[in-house]
Amino acid sequence: MANTGSTLLALITGAAIGAGVGLLYAPDSGEKTRKKLKDESKKAQDKLNKKYTETSSNLTEKAKQARVDFETRLEETLSSASHKADDILTAMETKLEELRKQNAKLQKDGKADDNKGKPNKAVV
Repeated sequence: MANTGSTLLALITGAAIGAGVGLLYAPDSGEKTRKKLKDESKKAQDKLNKKYTETSSNLTEKAKQARVDFETRLEETLSSASHKADDILTAMETKLEELRKQNAKLQKDGKADDNKGKPNKAVV
C-alpha cells in the first residue's frame, strides 16, 4: 500500500517537473507548447487513472480474499469449538450417570444396613 502511494507521488512529481522543463526549453510557439502540455498532461492523467483503477481493483480483491479467509477460519474455529463442547458434554453425561448409579447403590446399601438392626416384626 505504501509502495503504491510512493509510485503515484513519483508519477505526479515527474509529470509536474516534465511540464516545467518543457515550458522552459520549448522551441515551439506558445500555441504548440500549450498543445504539447495539454497532450502530456492528458497522458499523465490517463496513466494516473489507470494506476488508480488497478490499485483500487487489487485492494478490492485483497479485501474480498481476506474476508473469505476470515470467514473460513471463523467457521473452522466454531466447528472445532462445537466438537469440543460436544465431547465435554458427553463426558459429563457419562460421569453423571456413574454418579447416579453410585448414589442408588449407596442408598440401597444404606437401607439394608438400617434394616439389619431392626426386627422384621414388632415384638410385644
